[in-house]
Amino acid sequence: MEYTAEKIRALKAEKDAVILAHYYAPDEAQAVADYVGDSFYLAKAATETRSQTIVFCGVHFMGESAKILNPSRRVLMPDLTADCAMAHMATEEQIKKLRAEVRDLAVVCYINSTARLKSLSDVCVTSSNAVKIARALPEKNILFIPDQNLGEYVAAQVPEKNFYFSGGYCPVHAHLTEESVLAAKAAHPAAEVLTHPECTEKVRAASDFIGSTAEIIARAEKSGAAEFIVCTEPGVLFELRRRCPGKKFYPAAPECLDMKRNTLAGIGNCLASGSGEVVLEEADIRAAERPLRRMLELAK
Repeated sequence: MEYTAEKIRALKAEKDAVILAHYYAPDEAQAVADYVGDSFYLAKAATETRSQTIVFCGVHFMGESAKILNPSRRVLMPDLTADCAMAHMATEEQIKKLRAEVRDLAVVCYINSTARLKSLSDVCVTSSNAVKIARALPEKNILFIPDQNLGEYVAAQVPEKNFYFSGGYCPVHAHLTEESVLAAKAAHPAAEVLTHPECTEKVRAASDFIGSTAEIIARAEKSGAAEFIVCTEPGVLFELRRRCPGKKFYPAAPECLDMKRNTLAGIGNCLASGSGEVVLEEADIRAAERPLRRMLELAK
């Protein structure tokens, strides 16, 4: 069956559903969503909606987070195979070993992680609030999992703490090289370079602004520049162009193919049939909820 935006809106009302879409989801998914945002915004939105069904257009860890924060509601994903490689790039053994070796340690888990990794952590963070939360923690030592690039960026902003890393990375952001950014700057010399902190240190050093996806959008809105090189997943260009119609944006990073699995057909199918449900054991929900709730509290 072919699903149009109009059909999806009708199904959404019929099923008492709300659609959340990450900025990296396809344009068509963002266009039919009730809430579009980065991980932090969507984590909050998931707790504030009253709909009994949440359709999450993102990757699997995002659907898990929505279910953890809303255990009594049904969370559906247009494609349950949409995954995030970085979400798995830390191990229980790494965490246990460092807890045994380092006193006064907090395990800080980037929200881009599995429910299991969250459950082994003290607090979750997003790229929007990681610096604020790291500063607020009473512990002197921090194990930041799983993204080392973001962790190193946070560590530079919070020099009073000692940081340890698990060595993970986002394949999309890590694929972006300093050489490609410099080439883009040469092609567009008047453009500001807006960069996500999941990028490498060399790419960040070649940038004019570093921030979360939401912060990149806000910077583009406020900046006096008319052109921008965007060093994050190009799905964000949908919102950038919507908010800044007179400005030009040049994507520098490759697409996340998993994010692009969130098609209109997938959204329509999960609404119509209830497919793609995120299922977690009650014990796993309870264990992972604590660090997520702590994130929401510390980030206020």
